[in-house]
Amino acid sequence: MSTSTRYIDVFNGDADGICALTQLHLDQPRADARLITGVKRDIELLDQVTAQAGDRITVLDVSLDKNREPLKRALAAGAEVLYVDHHFAGEIPQDDRLTAIINEAPDVCTSLLVNGHLKNRFLAWAVVGAFGDNLKASAEIMAKHLDISEAQTRQLEDLGTYMNYNGYGERIEDLHFSPEDLFRLVSVHATPFGFLSDGKAHFQKLADGYNTDMAKAESTRPESVSTEHAALLILPDAAWARRVSGVYSNDLTNLYPDRAHAVLTEKSNGHYLISVRAPLNRKKGADELCRKFPSGGGRAAAAGINDLPASQFEAFAKAFTEQYAV
Repeated sequence: MSTSTRYIDVFNGDADGICALTQLHLDQPRADARLITGVKRDIELLDQVTAQAGDRITVLDVSLDKNREPLKRALAAGAEVLYVDHHFAGEIPQDDRLTAIINEAPDVCTSLLVNGHLKNRFLAWAVVGAFGDNLKASAEIMAKHLDISEAQTRQLEDLGTYMNYNGYGERIEDLHFSPEDLFRLVSVHATPFGFLSDGKAHFQKLADGYNTDMAKAESTRPESVSTEHAALLILPDAAWARRVSGVYSNDLTNLYPDRAHAVLTEKSNGHYLISVRAPLNRKKGADELCRKFPSGGGRAAAAGINDLPASQFEAFAKAFTEQYAV
């Protein structure tokens, strides 16, 4: 292989994206790779790549549908692309230089897809990613293949939850760790337990932030519009609310598995950042709902809208309650 090959890794800044890339770097270390990531909702990441012939580009945990044109440009430039994802993809380009591992089933995530690609070599990291994406049933099943205790499984769950929580925010400054920094901290460890042992202070910072923010969310009496089958809650324009929006949505879904949830966080521009979760017992429709609005997307079980104008609030509330009327 030519020494001029450039490695470019494009990945979602949440637990799933970080754990997926961690597995690939453990399998094939590439310390000189350019890293492109952002807050969890920053998904049109491939636009930041100006590809050239010979580039090896990896894209993880961001919708192909939202990155279609820059993907086509990269392929046309002669780059080789590995694209692994579980969000709505639409039509996948047919190109010999594209390897697409895409599965939109509600019980898989990118970390689990990478784990299958690598034949379980770094399974514990895949379990962390699955827990982070609130795929608790899938994570528990995969964790049974690890020779670990129940207490250690709960450690993996906590780490996944905290890493996922860290990815939420309107801007990098909202986060406790930038996704790139968090990736560099965890990816030097062959297993999550290495990070939990050597990076106790980093883990504790995530844990403390999570617990503090969740306590604020639970003590706030948010404005709400609710039915028996769908609950809509509004959190204030604050960094803690932006950080907690996704994991709070997950907690509500786990507490009320037959109900859909939409957590709206007020933004400084007067618009809303929205996290939508389909009922845990009926994982469908969240992506379909969010794609009806500009800046919306995601997957069947969990989706969101990055910037809903206040003028569209009533339309969203109506569409949400109708989507999950029964």
